Amino acid sequence: MSKKKKLKSFSDLSALGGLVYSTDASKQEEITENKKKSMVLEAHFSKKGRGGKTVTVIKGFQGTETELKSLAKELKSKLGTGGSAKNGEIIIQGNNREKVIAYLTEKGYKVKRVGG
Repeated sequence: MSKKKKLKSFSDLSALGGLVYSTDASKQEEITENKKKSMVLEAHFSKKGRGGKTVTVIKGFQGTETELKSLAKELKSKLGTGGSAKNGEIIIQGNNREKVIAYLTEKGYKVKRVGG
């Protein structure tokens, strides 16, 4: 039989191996705000490989696939267009680059306009 480590007290979190989970919403918001400030998104305009149709591509998102899809859903509903999120990129139908940049900047992201 293996012996299990017992946590001596709640103040001794080293026994957990450095993993700490917080249900405090204010702490989670701080983490996401710091994450937003540290990443730089790139807004591209493209029509290559899409049958001549124009799209706005947002690259550089650092987060989980769920967060990426959530942001894509927000953008699509805000702009009233279709699109998708996969491989770390958000693809929005149409040339909506200026609207995307304005919305993401309003949300707290740093956004660079890339290309013509």
